[in-house]
Order: sequence, then structure tokens, then C-alpha cells
Amino acid sequence: MTESYFTFDHVSFRYSDGTEALKDISLSIPRGKKVAILGENGSGKSTFFKLLIGLEKPTSGEICFLSEPLNYRKKQLIRLREQVGFIFQEAENQLFASTVKQDILYGPINLRWPQEKIERNVANAIQLTELYDLTERPIHFLSGGQKKRVTIAGVYAMDPKIYILDEPTSSLDFYFSNQLTTYLNELQNEERTFLYSTHQVNLIYEWAEYFIVFHKGRILYSGQRDALFSDDKLLETAHIEKPWLVQCYENLLKEGLIQVQTTLPRSMKELMSVLKNNTYY
Repeated sequence: MTESYFTFDHVSFRYSDGTEALKDISLSIPRGKKVAILGENGSGKSTFFKLLIGLEKPTSGEICFLSEPLNYRKKQLIRLREQVGFIFQEAENQLFASTVKQDILYGPINLRWPQEKIERNVANAIQLTELYDLTERPIHFLSGGQKKRVTIAGVYAMDPKIYILDEPTSSLDFYFSNQLTTYLNELQNEERTFLYSTHQVNLIYEWAEYFIVFHKGRILYSGQRDALFSDDKLLETAHIEKPWLVQCYENLLKEGLIQVQTTLPRSMKELMSVLKNNTYY
């Protein structure tokens, strides 16, 4: 079994207007991981996603999927996109059926699955995204957040191995922004990989297991949480906010209220445990 879904080998991409969006990218996308994609606007994240699903071809370099070079023939691209689900930043770019349920049904029907499997997957997707009261609602009557949930349900119903989420919380309220990571946690298994692009570092900090940082078309960092959020210079260069949880931890260290831990606290619960264990009466 391969350990990576995608590998990029010295990949660059230049748009027709001369804009060099990606410059000599080499990395692997691990299997079964929750991956955060960070970087300021224009850093190359969206172009990276387009290359992953074959919407664009590299100007130079090679992209492999499951150890095989990407094939851009229509039949092969269809097979790729059956395994890679894309949740667009703007839901309107993804919705086209007349009602909520019809839109969620569209993908599974086109995969020509047995009717029982289609109904089961669609029902699970509706339940997961809490759309059960909206199944017959016309799409154009939905709010922005409701539309985003429909796009998430439509991708989930197709049961892809890889989820690409491009700024998925851009139109979601606080509740559903947090619920989204709960949905993804429920979907995670050793085969599924999630690529989650966001500027909401505080939201993604606890959830993600692996981080990739883009800056001016290059990979500035790829790796684990602690090395990234302990590197003030890197965060400043990439214009990435330090999570408030890390800031609290560092302030407690500075004040001498706790001792240095082997790893950064990943949640409020872990930070409170550190504080409790370092409190002396």
C-alpha cells in the first residue's frame, strides 16, 4: 500500500498572462491525514488544488496519483475525480440542481451505483450536514451557509478518498464552522485524506495533523504542528496568525506559571491540564 496519494516532483505552473503561480513544488500528500493548507491570498493554494484534480496541467514537473503520473484524458480524469471530492469556496460554483436532495443525488447517480447504495449514502450525507428539513427546498431559496452545507453533503455522498476544501467556512456561521470539523472527524479513517485551506488558524489548529504553508508560489513549510507554530519568523513571513492557544501557553511560560512541555497544547483541555499540573499550593 502506498503511503501517499499525491506526489509533486519539481512542479511549476505559469498562467497564460505570465503569472508564475507555483514555483518548483516538491511534496507528498500523506494518506489518511487531516492536512491544513495555509498561506496568504495569492500564495498558490487555489492553483495547487486545481492541479490536484486535473483542472490545470503543470508547466513543468510531474504530478503522480497513487504512484502513477496523472493522465489528462477525459476517462482518466473522471476516475480521478471519483476519488477526489472538491468543495469550492463559492457554493454557487458547485450547485445546479433545482432542489437540495436532487443536488446531493446528482453525483452518486452519475457513478451508476446500485439504488440501495445511492439512497444510503445520500441519507447519511443529509443527516451529517443537518439538512433533513431542507431536502425539498429550491436551491435559490437557501442562505449562503445552507448552500455550503449542500455542497459538503454532495461531495460526502460520493464517498471520495480525498476531500479538498477551499476556504469551506467562508459563508458559514460560528456553529457550522465548528460543526464542519466535527463532520470531518466523523468521516476520517486510515484511507481518507482531507486538504483544508483556510485563514482561520484558530479553527484549524486543533483539528489538523499536518500543515503545508504556501508563500509566493513556493512551499515555505510542510510538517507537524509544533515546529510551525513555534517558529515566529516563519509565521511572520507567511503572514500567519499564531493561534491564541499557543499565545496563552507562551505567556504562561514567560510568567513562570508552567514548565516547558514536550509538545504544544492542542486544545483548551490540554492547556488547562498543563496549568493544573503546574499549580502549587
